[in-house]
Amino acid sequence: MKIKTAVMNYEDVLALPEQKHNKPKKPGMLFRTLLRVLSAGDLRATQFTCRKLGMEKLGENEPCLILMNHSSFIDLKIAATVLYPRPFNIVCTSDGFVGKEWLMRNLGCIPTCKFCSDSTLVRDMLYAVRTLKSSILMYPEASYTFDGTATPLPDTIGKCVKMLGVPVVMIRTYGAFARDPLYNGLRLRKVKVSADMEYALSAEEVKALSPQEINERLSGYFDFDNFRWQQEQNIRIDEPFRAEGLNRVLYKCPHCGTEGKMHSSGATVKCDECGKAYELTEYGCLCALDGETEFSHVPDWYRWERECVREELLNGTYDLTAAVDICMMVDRKCIYRVGEGVLHHDRDGFRLTGCEGRLEYSQKPTASYGLYSDYFWYELGDMICIGDKKALYYCFPKDGGDVVAKTRLAAEELYKLVHSGSIQEAEHTI
Repeated sequence: MKIKTAVMNYEDVLALPEQKHNKPKKPGMLFRTLLRVLSAGDLRATQFTCRKLGMEKLGENEPCLILMNHSSFIDLKIAATVLYPRPFNIVCTSDGFVGKEWLMRNLGCIPTCKFCSDSTLVRDMLYAVRTLKSSILMYPEASYTFDGTATPLPDTIGKCVKMLGVPVVMIRTYGAFARDPLYNGLRLRKVKVSADMEYALSAEEVKALSPQEINERLSGYFDFDNFRWQQEQNIRIDEPFRAEGLNRVLYKCPHCGTEGKMHSSGATVKCDECGKAYELTEYGCLCALDGETEFSHVPDWYRWERECVREELLNGTYDLTAAVDICMMVDRKCIYRVGEGVLHHDRDGFRLTGCEGRLEYSQKPTASYGLYSDYFWYELGDMICIGDKKALYYCFPKDGGDVVAKTRLAAEELYKLVHSGSIQEAEHTI
């Protein structure tokens, strides 16, 4: 899927009129049916099945909050099928509206800026539930998983559930990641997909539980490992390209410790610095082609990379400085290409400079618990996004090195370290 872009001067982009806010629309039966029909082909191809647990407790016309894990684009097709004919609004990223706002509105989509504080979204969700009598579909992880395990949930999810005061339904998918992992360049594998749709919390439970208790209850639904699932279910994925792009996730060699020198081809990922290579087997395990296999499990390798980033943050050696192409979004008409610049990230947060010195934007570590980053974003390239409600800056690293995953890990860990006081303590000891 591509996105509409245009070249424009930075100053001219800033001078564009502010995006007008529109209230959500309740999707009509025509659009609900259209979305289901358009989803049917992919679901047939994956022999999709759904198991419903406790759903008889939910009234036919009772609005609810539907939470769903986020693995690939098929997620929406699953929701459109298993929820039909129930009307529901979909919380989605604002860039999904670019060039197609009329369609997205009629499908019931509610735009929001990922990982930005958004009080407007709260009002829109309340309007959908209370006035439109519509359910709401939300992907609380906000971003696709890189390594097949859950990404952090916002601390505010419990407060959001309490505020809405409606039952909570959980949709959890199986096989969606294995079929279309983000790192693999949108190439589909032959994998069956299924889902569980479970009545998770009643309105009475929502009222009785504290936000923290709700967070704890919901976190259990977002505890998963897609590679482990593949291994336990003995799912064979024999596509010859199954490891291509995996270097985007496994960017640091566990043998020699070099970063940015991993590359992948076919079913293998290899370090160009020391030559150590690993095969991703048909059953989702890693196996060194020669010598010791440091990590046989992709999420274990990724977790080690996270620990390395955390240590760098604590000892003050973490530093990202990357030349980037810069795009901006200030409205939903277009993504504007404004020029080149440099993205810097360290313990003080992000700093973006560019457009021949005219652009300068800084973002503190506490701005968000996560980072909007993506591979092959709308077929433009690997991307890191920072910004606020006024403007979003999409940064595309120019020199390779697979920095996207490390930057996401660093943003997540830095947020936790600052909030825990660990960074401040480390600064005093250095």
